[in-house]
Order: sequence, then structure tokens, then C-alpha cells
Amino acid sequence: MFNKILVVCVGNICRSPTAERLLKSYHPALTVESAGLGALSGHGADPSAFSVAAAHNLSLEGHCARQISGRMCRDYDLILTMEKRHIARLCEMAPEMRGKVMLFGHWDSEREIPDPYRKSRDAFEAVYSLLERSARQWAQALNAGQGKQ
Repeated sequence: MFNKILVVCVGNICRSPTAERLLKSYHPALTVESAGLGALSGHGADPSAFSVAAAHNLSLEGHCARQISGRMCRDYDLILTMEKRHIARLCEMAPEMRGKVMLFGHWDSEREIPDPYRKSRDAFEAVYSLLERSARQWAQALNAGQGKQ
């Protein structure tokens, strides 16, 4: 049973905060938070991520980027990353995490979700679509795992 989920990207201002809020919207009973491997600690969501999320009726209001740590990882039941290299970095940081780290795009053919940082609004829109699809798939998988359909 996964009650506490951590979503991880690099800066914790684009992909992971969006994914966090999407997954939380689909599964409000879960604790879902986010962090970055090279976080822009203390920063809010990227303005483009904020704008694209708002256009889809998702709020990134109040997000504050934070740096991931091995200690933080131990507090979560499941850690979801955007890219395979993120999994490798987390497992180098805390090898005991190996069994609970997966791609956010796991249910979408192990899809990696590219970083839209400093790219066009179209890039942010494309990433939002990937994040939304993966969040929905995770919510379905988590519901099925808890005997809910």
C-alpha cells in the first residue's frame, strides 16, 4: 500500500510539482509531495508550468521547490521520477531505495518525461499532457491495488 508518494525531477519547478498536484487531484487521500535532484530551493513553480497548469484548471499556487535527500526518501512508500537517470541518481544516493523508485511514466510504456525548462509553451503543453496521462494511470493502478475500481 502506497500512502506517501514523492515525485522527483531536477529543479522541482516544472514537472514534479505539476505531477504532484495532478496525482493528488486524482487521489486526494494520498500524501503526495515533490522534490528535486538539483532543486531551485525556495522557488515557486516555473511561470510557464504555472500558466499551463492553470489553463487546465490545476493550481501550482504555493509550491516551494525543495532539495531531495536520502533521509527524505526513506519517508515515502513510493518515489516516482521523470527519467531513468533520476532513478540511477537516487539509488546512488540511497541504494536501499531501489525497490520503491519507478518512472512516473511507468504505466505508459516506461515513458520518460522530458524537461520543458526554458523551452516553448508548446513544450510545456506537451509535457503537461504526458504528466496528466501518467497521473491518471497511476491513480487507476493505485485504486486497483487498494481494491477500488
